[in-house]
Amino acid sequence: MPLPRRTLLLGATAALTTALATPAGAATGRLFGPYGTPAARLNPLTLYVDPGGRGDHRTLQAAVDASSPTGGVIVLAAGTYRERVLVPPSRPSLTLLGATGRAADTVIVLDTAAGTPKPGGGTYGTTGSATVTLQADGLTARHLTFANDWLRAANPTVTGTQAVAVKVTGDRCAFHHCRFLGHQDTLYADSANLSVFARQYFGHCYVEGDVDFVFGRATAVLDHCELRTLERDVTFTPQGFVFAPSTARANPHGFLAQHCAFTSTAAPGAFRLARPWVPSSDPTARPMLTVRRSRIGAGIHAPAPYTDMSASYPWQQQRFAEYANKGPGATITVPAERPQLTREQAALHTRESYLTGSDGWTPWA
Repeated sequence: MPLPRRTLLLGATAALTTALATPAGAATGRLFGPYGTPAARLNPLTLYVDPGGRGDHRTLQAAVDASSPTGGVIVLAAGTYRERVLVPPSRPSLTLLGATGRAADTVIVLDTAAGTPKPGGGTYGTTGSATVTLQADGLTARHLTFANDWLRAANPTVTGTQAVAVKVTGDRCAFHHCRFLGHQDTLYADSANLSVFARQYFGHCYVEGDVDFVFGRATAVLDHCELRTLERDVTFTPQGFVFAPSTARANPHGFLAQHCAFTSTAAPGAFRLARPWVPSSDPTARPMLTVRRSRIGAGIHAPAPYTDMSASYPWQQQRFAEYANKGPGATITVPAERPQLTREQAALHTRESYLTGSDGWTPWA
């Protein structure tokens, strides 16, 4: 069974606790940590959010709406923010900070699925289900939890079970020491349209789910992240899939997972690593995923870690590859089922080659 939602929102695993170690100076005992106060701001463009009313705003959305169109910093006090959040393109270069330096302390969460009825009629759809939608370029988030705690078991009549925690379409968006919690379609790493190759970086983050829980067409690098597959109460296998990239054919870079740990609460072999998503909106897509120098746990089916989403688009015709992975889920028993890069080829699949670009973007520096 999936971990109880209370556990997911309030308590991290031991591995996650290590990954989200508190930075020096963060545990100050002050409401907004080392980031100042409304009476002593870091700078004039810093805003403070506290559900208890001790900041400039009680909700993150109110702070986004009040932020400068030229950028700024929003500091969130510890607490649970049950709200839907939109950062539009008109709010670029925002930085969102969890005040305590511990992602588990500051949770932005809602419980909406694709099939959830909308008040005015119809349903939300996958994109509309997102707790947080980030459309602006240049966004940075640190030490925050983004979650969608909608559960299938509590909504047995709903057939659209996609429930997105975050949909990010902006370019040069970076997430450091963040958590992304959900089940199906947790992290939607996408772009504004087919002609935009949005770059996104996830460093030392934790992502969990069961079906296609990292998906989309962005150029996205997951660096030193933990990706955890959650056991489902079903009788079939695979129970789900970690990745479902939908990379545009013209994009030379899709998803890259490097130095990651693939963990699981499910039985050995219950999950597949990826399946390609070729959406109806882009039937020419050629999904791309590279997993390199990562530890793949027993939850991934080692003999055949990839499978098709549609027989019309077999995974073998997409851009799936691995390099120098370890762990029981990385064992190569049938070489044709696990395409491997050579050392020379692997040198082209790095965070630098995927993200730096002509503007020299290095979000890990």
